[in-house]
Amino acid sequence: MPLFEIETTAHVMVGWAETRAEAEALARQHYPDEDVLRVARRPRDLWVISKRLLGLSDVTAPCDQARECLSRAKGDKLHAIRLYMLDTGVDLHAAQRAIEANMSLGW
Repeated sequence: MPLFEIETTAHVMVGWAETRAEAEALARQHYPDEDVLRVARRPRDLWVISKRLLGLSDVTAPCDQARECLSRAKGDKLHAIRLYMLDTGVDLHAAQRAIEANMSLGW
């Protein structure tokens, strides 16, 4: 089954569907209040996020502290970044990178 990338006004989703129409219907089912902006069939059957592109070439495991902040923030990225800054004392850029990297690792 093909893998599709579906972009709405607020989300980018990746999912399997038989056709573009089914992929768009899947997005509308889960986010009915958002407009579908783009539906693209992925050339491979994998979705890959480059750790190097995210600046994580030295990191090999998820950060427990960042995941704890995401949990306490109930998935709210901005709140998790603030919590991470408070808990660790790092600056905004480092906190944002830690939180976003852990979100991309499947938090």
